[in-house]
Amino acid sequence: MFDAKKLLDQFLGPQMGGKSGDILGRAGQFGDIAKNNPWKTAGIAAALLGTKTGRKLAGNVATVGGLAAIAGLGYMAYKNYQSGQSPQTVTHKEPEILPPPVDSPFNPQSSALSNDFALTLIRAMIAAAKADGHIDAAERANIIDKVHAVDLGSEAEAFIANELANPVDIDDLVASARTEEQKVELYTATRLTIDPDTRAERGYLDLLAGRLGLPDALLDHIDATVSAAKVQA
Repeated sequence: MFDAKKLLDQFLGPQMGGKSGDILGRAGQFGDIAKNNPWKTAGIAAALLGTKTGRKLAGNVATVGGLAAIAGLGYMAYKNYQSGQSPQTVTHKEPEILPPPVDSPFNPQSSALSNDFALTLIRAMIAAAKADGHIDAAERANIIDKVHAVDLGSEAEAFIANELANPVDIDDLVASARTEEQKVELYTATRLTIDPDTRAERGYLDLLAGRLGLPDALLDHIDATVSAAKVQA
C-alpha cells in the first residue's frame, strides 16, 4: 500500500498565489520544483478543480497545504464551536492555522489519522469534485495526465483513476469516519474541495452533513472557517 498521508499532501499541496495567481510553492527549497513541475506544488486538487471555483487557499493555509491544512482548519472550527463563538466572527478574517496540540485527535501525527483515513479524505475530495457532474471522460483523462506528471507511482495513480471512474459510496465514506473529529475532517476536506455554488454541490454537502450527523452549529463553523480561508484567484 502506498503512503496515503504523503499522497494527501501532494493532493492538496502547499501553494502561494502570485499577482497572476501562479503557484509558486514553498519558499526556498521548493522554488525550483515549482518552476519545473508546478503540479508538484499546486497539488493534484488543482487538476481536479481547475479554475471552476475561481478561488484558492489564502495565507498560511495555502503555505501549509495537505493534511496539515485539513486538520488545522477542522481543529480551528471545532475549537471555536466548543467555545461558543459565533461563526460570523471568522467569516471576514483570514484564518491563521496553528498546529493542533500533540494530544489532539486533529494532530496530523495522531494515530486517529491513519493511512486508511488519509485515503478516505482523498476519496472525499474526489467525490466532492464530481458532485456536479463537472468531471466527464475527457476531463478524467486530463486529470490522469496531470497526476501521471506528478510521478506518484502506479499504485497511487490506479487508486485515483478508480475513484474518478466509479460512483462514490457516500455510506462507505461516512462509515470510515468513526469519531467526531474524523467526521469534522471529512466534511472539512469536502468543503475545501467545492464551494456550494450550484444546487448539486449544495445538495451533496447537505447529504454528507446529514449522514455524518454533525450539529448544525458545528457545520456552520466549518463552512465559515473554510470560506474565510479562500480568496479569489
